[in-house]
Amino acid sequence: MAHVQLKVVSNAQVLLVVDDRPENLEAMEALLDDGDWQLRCVDSGEAALQCLLEEDVGLVLLDVQMPFMDGFEVARLMRGNPLTRYTPIIFISAIAHTQDSVLKGYATGAVDFMLKPFDPSVLRHKIQALLERERNRSELLQLTQQLDTARAFNASVLDNAAEGIMVVGEDGRISFANPAMARMLECQVSDLQGKEMLSYLVTPHVVCEWRMSEFYRQWRRGETYRLHDAYLRTISGGEVPVALSCSPLPRLQHAMVIMALDMSVVRHLHRQLESQAITDSLTGLLNRRGFYQALESALSRIDRCGHRMAVLYLDLDGFKRINDSLGHDVGDLLLKRVGEQLKASLRSYDSLARIGGDEFTALLDSLDHPEDAARIAEKLIEQVSVRHTLDGIDVTLGASVGIACFPECGQSVETLLRAADMAMYEAKRAGRQQYRFFSPEMNGRARSRLMLEESLRSAIENDDFILVYQPQIHLESGRLRGFEALLRWQHRVAGTIAPGVFIPLLEETRLINRLGSWIFRAGVEQCRQMSRRYGNELVISLNVSPVQFGMPQLVDDLRWVLDEHQLTPQQLEVEVTESALMQNLETSQEQLRQLRQLGVKIAIDDFGTGYSSLAYLRHFELDTLKIDRLFISSMLESPRDAAVVSTIIDLGRHLGLEVIAEGVETMAQRDWLVQHDCAIMQGFLVAPGLSVEQAMAFPAQVDWHNLPLNEKPVG
Repeated sequence: MAHVQLKVVSNAQVLLVVDDRPENLEAMEALLDDGDWQLRCVDSGEAALQCLLEEDVGLVLLDVQMPFMDGFEVARLMRGNPLTRYTPIIFISAIAHTQDSVLKGYATGAVDFMLKPFDPSVLRHKIQALLERERNRSELLQLTQQLDTARAFNASVLDNAAEGIMVVGEDGRISFANPAMARMLECQVSDLQGKEMLSYLVTPHVVCEWRMSEFYRQWRRGETYRLHDAYLRTISGGEVPVALSCSPLPRLQHAMVIMALDMSVVRHLHRQLESQAITDSLTGLLNRRGFYQALESALSRIDRCGHRMAVLYLDLDGFKRINDSLGHDVGDLLLKRVGEQLKASLRSYDSLARIGGDEFTALLDSLDHPEDAARIAEKLIEQVSVRHTLDGIDVTLGASVGIACFPECGQSVETLLRAADMAMYEAKRAGRQQYRFFSPEMNGRARSRLMLEESLRSAIENDDFILVYQPQIHLESGRLRGFEALLRWQHRVAGTIAPGVFIPLLEETRLINRLGSWIFRAGVEQCRQMSRRYGNELVISLNVSPVQFGMPQLVDDLRWVLDEHQLTPQQLEVEVTESALMQNLETSQEQLRQLRQLGVKIAIDDFGTGYSSLAYLRHFELDTLKIDRLFISSMLESPRDAAVVSTIIDLGRHLGLEVIAEGVETMAQRDWLVQHDCAIMQGFLVAPGLSVEQAMAFPAQVDWHNLPLNEKPVG
């Protein structure tokens, strides 16, 4: 690993050649022996780094493939050291001929990438040019440091400097500008003299006068002021990105010198290199580094707002067989096609990456439930697991997916990816072409939810839902007011499913919209039948979910059903929850206004359990308040709940609203409600939900003294 000094030229720049093969070093010595530089040759990356620390190297000719430390690692370490960050590098290789190797070379900081065999004269010209550029850069850096230290300048240097330089007086006007500054602003030097400097500054925007600006304040303090992301306006109205350095001149000159470095090319190259660094060159998706950045950004953002997200790790089943039998070109084509399919299956704000080989990762942002990730995983597996035709040959793929949810499975990039990777291998062990959650509990919950959702869809298609009717009774007289229509599901295998299980899922999946029209038709039609027995005073209450209440066609649907069955609008009562009303006050007011114009009654269901804001009662046109069963069940034992119930009864009476107590199960509860002037009740004390036939046989007048005992059904 010893240095080999081939030639020393006094005051010449150092040219470092790095190659692990002695014959290559001898060839480079013969080629570069007579140049105007000091030649250093080393045979390893470690020796190269040692030489860079000991000497001021102007240019490095770097071999790519070397044992222990290859050229890419040497370049990366050079760019991480402030002393060698800007030292030019030319990669020279006889082996790394692939586009990925060339791009990797540029991404690690090379200024050029030459493949053997090369033209020796071209190499010598490039060496001379790069050494000259490095010499100029070093000299310019020294001049800049001298300007900052001595606060003076030399006229010949200013006129020939590549950076734009101008002198601004304490009044904010330009007294001097060099040719580079004039070229930058697309004008003549004379056009700038006497003009206000701030008139050319676009970003950062300064709204105050010159003496209140940061330029003036820093000048007054005798300090240097730097802006790395500024924009200047050209005479033609364009904008040029610059880095500004503003330093005070000697106090007697009452001025500052402003140097402007044109960053257009640098920023363009930076964007190109940054894009290449985070993009998979084959599919155009994010690569591993890009996905890490996206996941880190999402974690920092989502941690603040408390949302959920999931990471999917997808591995193609059967890809290696196709790649080995049909060739890498066909395999690459298949990977690009799969990437397009996966991207089309995700939302626009989700992130998708190919992190290596046939492995893809996806970041699912802003999920409501972990189970939503399972649905997307199924969709991705379905998209990939189809027959592909490549070069006239049909091939079939599969996919195994692992899912890791934030925050349950990890709260960092590494832990989430590791969890998703482990879950993916679990899916492979389980037989491939399926997904697995990292958490077994989530896995089971997701499967149960998806099975229940599928059963709901089948139940809608097979008409497995029915309406039952619970009587509403006037407490004082026992007279029948009407019935509340309740949705029930009779599963063909599992039997009766509790409403608390399936109704929230109907609303979350918006399947309630498919049932809504049927509920309206069935409820109104059966109300018409009951009216023949009980008269046109009978009221049927229909529950409207928050999803339905937000639909603009709600009133039109109800009007159409009422007209079709010739039902008086006053016989129909629409029940809405507090939470549905409070989602959007303006929309709710308009919806209630249209319902009132239609003539139907409006009830607030489960009153007291939602937002409990009394303010909206002044703005909403209502007819009925329904006290939630939770208050009724505990009001005899809890003075607080009794006070709530009593207050709601008084509130309804003073506002001219009917008050209905839900969930009344005992005569003691009924007697308490009578004593406190509650008008109407419903509950198991009188009857559970009745079939249409049972409702038609229900008495029009309840005898409180001979009331049959109705036991509360299980569930």
